[in-house]
Amino acid sequence: MIAGQLLKEVSAGICGLTPGFVIVQGEEITDVVEGEIPPYADAGDKHTLICPGFIDAHLHLPQFDIIGAHGLGLMNWLSRVTFPAEVRWADSSVAAHMTRLAMQKLLASGTTAFASYATVHHDATRAAMQYIESLEMKAAIGQVLMNRNATPELCRPTAQLLQEAAELADAFPANGRVEFAVTPRFAISCTEELLVGAGLLAAEKGTLIQTHLAETISECQLVSDLFGGASYVDVYQRANLVTGKSVMGHGIHLSDTEVTALKDTGAVVAHCPVANSFLGAGSMNRKRLGDGGVRVALGSDVGAGYEISMVRVARSMIETAAALGGDFPSAAEAWHLITAGNSDALGWSEVGRLRVGASADLLVIQPDTPWLTNDLDPLGMLMFGWDDRWIKQTMVQGKFRFRRR
Repeated sequence: MIAGQLLKEVSAGICGLTPGFVIVQGEEITDVVEGEIPPYADAGDKHTLICPGFIDAHLHLPQFDIIGAHGLGLMNWLSRVTFPAEVRWADSSVAAHMTRLAMQKLLASGTTAFASYATVHHDATRAAMQYIESLEMKAAIGQVLMNRNATPELCRPTAQLLQEAAELADAFPANGRVEFAVTPRFAISCTEELLVGAGLLAAEKGTLIQTHLAETISECQLVSDLFGGASYVDVYQRANLVTGKSVMGHGIHLSDTEVTALKDTGAVVAHCPVANSFLGAGSMNRKRLGDGGVRVALGSDVGAGYEISMVRVARSMIETAAALGGDFPSAAEAWHLITAGNSDALGWSEVGRLRVGASADLLVIQPDTPWLTNDLDPLGMLMFGWDDRWIKQTMVQGKFRFRRR
């Protein structure tokens, strides 16, 4: 029994608090009781926040050790910082070490489910997926597809990439606890042949699709130059990569026509506000996309994103929206987005909520501030005063995978 103030969805897109307790048996939540906090709970008390594990819709596994390389634009940052880090994954032992480190950091920060990029290296990607599967975390992971415009060591023949991706899609099928995602890095690093092949593979295997979209103005111009004047979204549409199972990182610099296309297909834009600020890419107008009917998720984008904590990423989302003027998300909306909202965006019905039958991915959080005395907005007080050290235990499928000493 885990007891405290339960973070639950109270209406569409909104989370609220209610006292109660959660019963876990095996891997699942078997009961959620509201209204009382028993004094004999195995974990938690009336001052404890109990919430689903956080979900990160966009991160990069090989980039956890390059956080903080500041002052570079996107393309310069990729060539000078990111690609050298990813080359190291040619050694699967390096990949295994980085994956273990990344999972430790995610669990300590409360993230129990995520969508992520590995590298072009097939064996390293498989090893990373197998390790994450052993932790029973929920994840979508892709071997990155690139065949041009990158460090030569990271470019592969089209046929090889598609064959290796197909093997991983079969080994880690859609809707498994760890599933493969077809992951062309971005249009600049892929020929049209590779993009088309990726679209066909995703349709055949029923996988998620991950890629990057319209992060910087110069990137958008280069895509247009490479693809005969086509818009960024159009390039992906021609390859059947814009679908209801597509998660497009960033989406800052989109035309009205592109916004409409994303809405019509049901594609998701993974908003990464910390990374956008860090690389000077611009500020994604979340309200514009939402008003245009586009589904929006939230991602840390480690390592351009320097915040691993999804609570702080959510806070950055609020601050970015406020700086743009007009309406901005409330803390209750932000808490929803990093739990049930991201779950819905990724098509994962079994995580992100405190409800019977859901995966027992839970956080036991004990703030050292009198948050419950804030009658106006206790969830706002938690979000803006957030400290990862408040997370005392992180449970994944009924097992405590992290305990703070």
